[in-house]
Amino acid sequence: MNGLAVFCGNANPQLAKDICEHLHVPMTDVLVSKFSEGEVRVQINENIRGKDVFIIQATCPPSNDNLMELLILMDAARRASADRITAVLPYYGYARQDRKDQPRVPITAKLVANLIVAAGANRVLTMDLHANQIQGFFDIPVDHLYAINTLCDYFSAKKLKNAVVVSPDVGGIKMARAYAKRLNAGLAIVDKRRYSPESTEVMHILGNVKGKTAILVDDIVATAGSLVEATEALVSKGVKNVYAAASHGILSGKAIEKIKKCKALKELVITDSIPLPKSKQLSKIKVVTIASLLADAIHRIHDEESISCLFDETTR
Repeated sequence: MNGLAVFCGNANPQLAKDICEHLHVPMTDVLVSKFSEGEVRVQINENIRGKDVFIIQATCPPSNDNLMELLILMDAARRASADRITAVLPYYGYARQDRKDQPRVPITAKLVANLIVAAGANRVLTMDLHANQIQGFFDIPVDHLYAINTLCDYFSAKKLKNAVVVSPDVGGIKMARAYAKRLNAGLAIVDKRRYSPESTEVMHILGNVKGKTAILVDDIVATAGSLVEATEALVSKGVKNVYAAASHGILSGKAIEKIKKCKALKELVITDSIPLPKSKQLSKIKVVTIASLLADAIHRIHDEESISCLFDETTR
């Protein structure tokens, strides 16, 4: 791994540390703090001239602070004469603002992509984008990984009987079908109507779920409103047990309170793409790591090898 430099901001230092352990490389010494007035301060304390640099920084809440840290870290690396800069984004913030669905609104996901390229990124490595078309917002190579293997391994180990994978909306059918194929389970869909970005109402359940163990799969759990509503709707249709899996656990607003009160939900399984603070830890929230997946991708990119073997066939 000669010529490799890996460092991070303050978004998820534990994940970055775990990735470096898998790669058997030390973390590059970088200072990321703030000046007294709140401006981000960055200084790279090691020589990275001519190196292949990977900056691990999820743009998770606080999204604006973490995004600025990422941009400034890339600018510092570029001005320190790094040979190539890869932005490793376990979670891509602003991804839900990927289109103009109302008058006079921005396409912020595209704006963020422009900022990342302008700051000096030569390549982007990310996981489970909210919308696949965001890859096209970049004019540089984008490697898009999926957490499906990691999450499916967790549920396979539980050996759930009579399982059915449930998509929380019509847009998640492709992802749910991939999970159903991997877990050799049935498939169902929650038909819901969205009234606002954070308010929905379940209308119908499409598919046979009565007497089964349901696994709700989604890419993001934010306020957990849709998750709880879907869980209650499934139970009303005769589902015995409800589990949920999500790649990114934002868990904002009253999400923890809702999940805690939802007795029908047995477990919520998320990845460590976003750190889970102690204040949000519950016995029914399980965290699986994606450190080895990202480490494998970084190793292959550094060695100029294909990473297609890391993509699950069923997600294409």
